[in-house]
Amino acid sequence: MKLTSKAVAALMLPEGKDDHIEWDDDLPGFGYRLRKSGDKVGRSWVAQYRHGGQTRRMTLGSASVLSSEQARNEAKRILAQAQLRQDPASERKRRASADRFTFTALAEQYLAAKKPDVRPRTFSEMERYLQSSSYFGPLHNIPVDAITRRDIAARVLAIKPKNGQVAAARARTAISAMYTWAMENGLAETNPTIGTEKPKAPPSRDRVLSDQELVAIWKATDDESDFSRIVRLLIVTGQRRSEVGGLCWSEIDIEHGTWTIPSMRSKNKREHSLPLGSLALDVIRSVPQVVGRDLLFGARTDRGFTSWAEHKRTLDARLGDQVEPWTLHDLRRTCATRLCDIGIEPHHVEALLNHRGHKAGVAGVYNKSKYQRAVQHAVETWDNYLLALIEGRDEPNVIPFRGGE
Repeated sequence: MKLTSKAVAALMLPEGKDDHIEWDDDLPGFGYRLRKSGDKVGRSWVAQYRHGGQTRRMTLGSASVLSSEQARNEAKRILAQAQLRQDPASERKRRASADRFTFTALAEQYLAAKKPDVRPRTFSEMERYLQSSSYFGPLHNIPVDAITRRDIAARVLAIKPKNGQVAAARARTAISAMYTWAMENGLAETNPTIGTEKPKAPPSRDRVLSDQELVAIWKATDDESDFSRIVRLLIVTGQRRSEVGGLCWSEIDIEHGTWTIPSMRSKNKREHSLPLGSLALDVIRSVPQVVGRDLLFGARTDRGFTSWAEHKRTLDARLGDQVEPWTLHDLRRTCATRLCDIGIEPHHVEALLNHRGHKAGVAGVYNKSKYQRAVQHAVETWDNYLLALIEGRDEPNVIPFRGGE
């Protein structure tokens, strides 16, 4: 018989059978299946073909959903693929598996693989860009291989006005890195980020705060909050905000006045030990110690300070027009610049800031000095300079350095 809607409506299970397929006379391999399940009889369309010497059968869909004409057209497509020596059943399984492997599933695998290899702050940023709905949220439930260049470009374009150009650039970098890793590990065939517009990076900053601005910031951070203590440590040590925000008691030797930043927390993956001046030690001693907690700052026990934007806005409001627009990283640049201004050798400043600088290339192969005496002198000189500013003295007491380093 020809399987039409009218013809199949009259079909019943043959007596004594729980499962029966009626085949179409006009299209071999196209069938209508009746299958008993409890007190009901299920009705569906099927297609059957041979591939690799084996018989394969595929369910096309329920007869209550697909009309006979729709089912016939789908059967023709599947049987045509089989004639071309393809295997539609295997392709359907592959597609079902691919549909389950979404952007979210890939991001979870990628982040799990990268977590041991990147700094905590870097990992936190990767998590935010790839898992927060604010960035690629509309793509989270889409299969990895179904995401197109247009999808990525549209999201990057949407991120710009909402989160800013820098965030858009970093989000694009994050998703591109994820797809590159996926290709290397056989989880994706292409990187749809390639060819999308790269948001222009903002011009590099050259902001150096004046002495008056440093004093204003110092005086505005006298409330003994975590953020105020961090800002003061940024001023007196010149270290990075992530390093200060994640400062641990186990890294500090109060007795000898040193701070050792482990390689896993430093940007260049090199352990960095630096002397602490009296100003830094005063700030650290003012932090209350909590039993069982190694971190000095932050609300959570497993990570350091994180509420940067909120507290920076509050500090800016407190400063008013005393300080022109600035960032926390400008404090590091200001420290480096002022140290050179007051006579500290640039390579000693680089050693204090844990920069490779003049040791990049061949110089670093032979010169292994850490300039410990010179760095100690730089810290003491910077402390004296800042104290003079804070106390309002006209002439900072800068001590000349005499040494062989």
